[in-house]
Amino acid sequence: EMQLVKLNEELEFRVKERTNALNDTLSALRVQQEQSERLLLNILPEEIANRLKRGDSTIADTFADVTVLFADIVGFTQLSARVSPTELVALLNEIFSTFDNLAERHGLEKIKTIGDAYMVVGGLPITRPDHAEAIAEMAIDMQEAIIDFSKTKNQHLSIRVGINTGPVVAGVIGIKKFIYDLWGDTVNTASRMESHGLPGSIHLTETTYQQLEEKYIFESRGAIAVKGKGMMNTYLLRCRKTKVFTTNLKKGL
Repeated sequence: EMQLVKLNEELEFRVKERTNALNDTLSALRVQQEQSERLLLNILPEEIANRLKRGDSTIADTFADVTVLFADIVGFTQLSARVSPTELVALLNEIFSTFDNLAERHGLEKIKTIGDAYMVVGGLPITRPDHAEAIAEMAIDMQEAIIDFSKTKNQHLSIRVGINTGPVVAGVIGIKKFIYDLWGDTVNTASRMESHGLPGSIHLTETTYQQLEEKYIFESRGAIAVKGKGMMNTYLLRCRKTKVFTTNLKKGL
C-alpha cells in the first residue's frame, strides 16, 4: 500500500512537472508570436498584415484619391563629408524617428526611406476624406522639426518637401524583404515636386492646391518646367490661414 501511495505521488509529481514544462513552452511560444506580430506590424499596415496572414499571396489595391509626400534633406552629400558615418546615421535616425512620430500623430502611413529621402501617404490603406490636409499639416510640422534640429545640433539643416494628390496602386510584392509600396504617376509627380522644390519649402501640384486653397496660404510659382511632365502650375504652401483671416476673407475684407 505504501508503495502504491509513493507511486501515485511520483506520478502526480511527473504530471505536474510535464504540465509546467508544457506551460513554459506555450508561454515562450506566445512571447515569440507577439514579437513576430510586432515586427510584422512595424513593417506593414495592420490591415495588410492580416490579409497576408489569411493567405493572400498578392496584394494590389487601387485607391482613387490619396496624397503622397516626399521629403529630402538638402546638402546631404556635403553633410556626409563633414561628419563621421556613425554620426550621420545617428542624425538620420533621429530626424526620421521624429518624422515617424509625426506620421503617427497625423494618422498617415509611412511608406519608406530611401537614403536621405522620406516617403509618407495620406488616405490609405484606410481611406479618409481629409488626406491632403493631414499631409499638409505633417509637412508644416516636418519643416518646424528641421528648424529645431538645426538649432539643437548646431548644423544648417533644411529639407525640400514635394506633395501631389491622385490615384495610386498600393501593395506588397516579392517574397524577401517585402514592403508595402505605392506605384503610379501620382507618386512620380510627388517625387518631381520634391526635386523641383526649394530648400525649406513645401512644393505642391495644382491638384493638391485645389483641395487645400481655402484653409492655407500659398505662393504661386506659375508654370514651371518639370522633368518628364512638361510645364506645370505649382504652388508653395506657406502656412495655415488663421480664423481671423478666414472670417475676413468670407466678409470680403
